[in-house]
Amino acid sequence: MTDKTIITCAINGNLTKLSQHPNLPITPQQIAKAALGAADAGAAIVHLHVRNLETAIGCMDLGLYEEMYHLIRSKNSDLIINLTTGEGGRFVPSEDDPQIAAKGSTLCSPERRVEHVKRLKPEICTLDFNTMWSGQAAVINSPRNVEIMADIIYAAGTKPEIELFDGGDLNMALNFLKKGIIKAPLMMQIVMGANYGAIANPQTLMYLVSQIPEDTVWAAFGIGRHEFPMVAQAYLLGGHVRVGMEDNLQISKGVLCKDNAQLVGKAKLIIENLGGTIASPTDARKILNLT
Repeated sequence: MTDKTIITCAINGNLTKLSQHPNLPITPQQIAKAALGAADAGAAIVHLHVRNLETAIGCMDLGLYEEMYHLIRSKNSDLIINLTTGEGGRFVPSEDDPQIAAKGSTLCSPERRVEHVKRLKPEICTLDFNTMWSGQAAVINSPRNVEIMADIIYAAGTKPEIELFDGGDLNMALNFLKKGIIKAPLMMQIVMGANYGAIANPQTLMYLVSQIPEDTVWAAFGIGRHEFPMVAQAYLLGGHVRVGMEDNLQISKGVLCKDNAQLVGKAKLIIENLGGTIASPTDARKILNLT
């Protein structure tokens, strides 16, 4: 087990809907307020998406990213900001002709997907290694595109958080490490319980953890009802944890959370009850070699 455990809070994501939770953060002001609340509750890192202000759907608007980023920084200069690069990877095949993109497709150039990282230079951003089905969309992260994105991320001075959704993603990441495309020590986030991804159980997590390089700083999280069991499991296996309204909206079965801060507070309580200590942003920077 780690000396101190980093809690990341994934504030809003791109798939969670307002119809599922009336307090889902959508605007830059709402996202910033939620991020600051999560920090007060114990999160050292906040993982952030922006949303189209009219449709509330995840987007890649640079202006929204800049507004959100600077709102947080104006109130908290210590919190570690982790921006998504997952937007722009979805392809929905048309029913009439599967070669043609249908409504909901966002697939775009890899350069476009990391434009906000190049501009804002956050300390961390995600880098997805998965190609898989997500609802009616195929999420596509080709090796070529991931390499292009990695090069731009490193050039910005940002540390990529390698997102793993299953064993094949890990194989690709290890291949990239061997080629020098990504650099040790790695930061990895293991996603448990996504449909058609890694099964959210101890056996699957133990297998994946057993295959990553020894100097890797890793975390794991569970989708939906798996969120809090995976907090405990990740901690007990020596990893860090993630919670937040991107992944889960319930504080207990059938009960919506009040906000992201409440989810962070429950994760903190679980870790402390198991004998752990929560990492501050300063601690997290040392653990992640960001300083």
